[in-house]
Amino acid sequence: MRRIAVLSALLLLGAVSAAQAHVASNSFLSVRVDGARVAGALELAVRDAEIAVGVDSNHDGKITWGEVRSAQAALLQYLHGHLQLAGADGRCALRFGALQINERIDGNYLWQPFTANCPSALARLTIDYHLLDAEDPSHRGLLTLSAQGVAQTAVLGGARSVQSFDLRHPSLGAAFIEYLQAGIWHIWSGIDHLLFLLSLLLPAVLLRRGQRWHALPQAAPAWLNVLKVVTAFTLAHSLTLSLAALDIIRLPGRLTESVIAASIIVAAVNNVFPLMTEARWRIAFAFGLLHGFGFASVLSEMGLPPGARLLSLVAFNLGVEAGQLAVVLAVMPLAYLLRATRFYQRTLMPWGSTAIAALALVWLIQRAAG
Repeated sequence: MRRIAVLSALLLLGAVSAAQAHVASNSFLSVRVDGARVAGALELAVRDAEIAVGVDSNHDGKITWGEVRSAQAALLQYLHGHLQLAGADGRCALRFGALQINERIDGNYLWQPFTANCPSALARLTIDYHLLDAEDPSHRGLLTLSAQGVAQTAVLGGARSVQSFDLRHPSLGAAFIEYLQAGIWHIWSGIDHLLFLLSLLLPAVLLRRGQRWHALPQAAPAWLNVLKVVTAFTLAHSLTLSLAALDIIRLPGRLTESVIAASIIVAAVNNVFPLMTEARWRIAFAFGLLHGFGFASVLSEMGLPPGARLLSLVAFNLGVEAGQLAVVLAVMPLAYLLRATRFYQRTLMPWGSTAIAALALVWLIQRAAG
């Protein structure tokens, strides 16, 4: 019991320390091209600006507008060194405007407008994006590029830090791949979505009998449980993702994110004090509807390109499913192998679920309070 108590305490401490880590590190880059002139804006989370240039000058954990303004010169120098635009005839000269603050559901962002003059009219634009490469390799930039009445999107950073875009004849295939990758990246970086799914999958290899969990004797019932949960979650979030992406139904971002956190608590607590055992797919479907609105928030930032709205929506959703399937295939064989052990039934199930619920409770408080 002492060992279990120590493990529980460590899990809970890890949950609290990771409370801020659930937010994916994304910036939002909008670019408009008109001949040889480029205009746009970069939105970078204040927390990421702190990582990049150290905005919190007095190190009190609170970043003020005065500190942001004092750090603007360092920030501009950083941007000049990590963001470049170029055409066929050479690099475009970037000029940044006055810094502003923009509030999003996951915190405050620095809104940095810019213009750029290129050597000649652009038929192809190359973007070299290396923000936070050294500080946070998971960081990505969500690009919206407009030229000649046509919009394109891309995910910048990582292995795709340098990308070139045909402004006259954008490729539908390239758009499909970009949205597919964006869907995969979102599910892998969205720890809240993964923890909800994990909370539902942990008991899939177990059978509740009396007051205890017991290992399922065969693989077939376990994989049937997994299939029910994953299918219900997929159908639900695909429905609301499509409705929200096509502007048919919208929910306030703060409400959506708060209910997503609450859904994790419900799923995790159900593992400790089971009310639903064989019907967990109902939890997956009910709360999957809300998770779909969460997925849609990324699409709303990227936008669906005119002429390829359905294609891009399908690609993004397929990316979410591919990322989700990869996680299931990585977790479930190990869970099946461990299902009969005391560690799985007496430690991982109750205390792992408790840690997940504790972390989700912190998120719920943060999100509900804004």
